[in-house]
Amino acid sequence: MSHRINLAKTAISQGYQVSLLTNISIHENYINSLGIKIINWPIERRSRNPIKELCSIYYIIKTVRKLKPDLLYSVAIKPVFYTILSKLFFNIKGSVLALAGLGFIFRSNKFSAKFLRFFVVWIFRIFLIGSNVRLIVQNKDDIQLLKNLKILSSEKIRLIRGAGINTIDFYSKKIKHKTPLVILPGRMLWDKGVGDFVRCSQRFFLDNYNVRFALIGEPDIHNPESVSNEELKEWEDLGYVEYWGRQENMLDVYNKADLVCFPSYHEGLPRALLEAASCELPIVAYDVSGCREIVKDNENGFLVPFKDENGLFLAILELLESSALRRKMGLKGRQIVMENFTDNIVISETINVWEEII
Repeated sequence: MSHRINLAKTAISQGYQVSLLTNISIHENYINSLGIKIINWPIERRSRNPIKELCSIYYIIKTVRKLKPDLLYSVAIKPVFYTILSKLFFNIKGSVLALAGLGFIFRSNKFSAKFLRFFVVWIFRIFLIGSNVRLIVQNKDDIQLLKNLKILSSEKIRLIRGAGINTIDFYSKKIKHKTPLVILPGRMLWDKGVGDFVRCSQRFFLDNYNVRFALIGEPDIHNPESVSNEELKEWEDLGYVEYWGRQENMLDVYNKADLVCFPSYHEGLPRALLEAASCELPIVAYDVSGCREIVKDNENGFLVPFKDENGLFLAILELLESSALRRKMGLKGRQIVMENFTDNIVISETINVWEEII
């Protein structure tokens, strides 16, 4: 709903028949109303139960055999991985596999991640063969990582930066605020830099700066990096941050804010930063994969060396001290989105990849 509904609509308008294999949510009726056939898929992101995982693969095989599609378009690491495994049991014209980011499995140094990485890399190498497959990634760093791991030949990898943004839906209402507000929009994960953000806000709080900090999002119980609700409440009780939780109206949130601080450790291409830039908010982020695709240092925000929390503090301080600089960088951010990241651009690039192989 947030990332690819417009892709599906465009595909239908161009003559495609679209079916969606997914864990059905509250949006079922709306998706059905668009003419998209939904097949329930009881997949769980964090499940390690071998019976459940075999069932997840079986659902792909069962669905493909029933629908006989020309193209299978899979999104995110687990669906991509299971699509690769299930291809042993059917033959279709083409598969396009879209990775939102090479996150925990490919970048973490934890033993569980290293173990899974070894397994996943060899499965990719063995089964990603043939001319009818393409792998989509969202930033140049991930392309280089895939090349280093020798997972797939470079001619089968395509760079499409994100899922695109509708700039009509995300815009600045130009609201002035007495007390500046700094936000971090995203899942409450340690590797999203939540701890870094809170330590930075604590420093402003203890030095009595006239500024508010707010965390926008919720913990992800399926992710080993999730921050607990108890820790979030403790920080709020101490006065370091406001915790707003999950917000449905993100346009309203962005227009209450004055800048975004997003000290994530690694990304594919964060949609939250596209939305923020489209709403003319300057951005402070670490100079890491994904973030540097959107944030141009000293143009629409500041890129701070990885884990340099003092640099994070100073970058935010510079923006807080100059409304003119915030305005200048905010306008540049929207220009960058308009020129590179609109949903029309990304949808066109994605459908072009589909048509390469069908």
